[in-house]
Amino acid sequence: MGKQPILTFVTVGELAQWTKLRHWGPRNLAMLDSWLADKPVIPGSKAIAAIWGGLSAAAIQRGRPRPVNDTWVAACCLAYQLPLATFNLKDFKDFAEHHGLRLLEP
Repeated sequence: MGKQPILTFVTVGELAQWTKLRHWGPRNLAMLDSWLADKPVIPGSKAIAAIWGGLSAAAIQRGRPRPVNDTWVAACCLAYQLPLATFNLKDFKDFAEHHGLRLLEP
């Protein structure tokens, strides 16, 4: 059995947004709440905010600004030295190449 996933505060926010935009009903919301119940969540912090600022500035300076939420997720992973499991590898390759973010392929 694999390790328990650790979620970022950004991911939890994106899930909440997804459910509102798609008008999820009580049954689906309860299933999501149940799935989230035992998952650890990386909260925002000053350290993560500082990493986010550095990542964002570096990407802008390279002429390749990255999406805000992707940058927050990368900052969380880098702050805790955690690899990122994602289906959107291309969205995070700059962080891997320039900042040492470890990516796990699905």
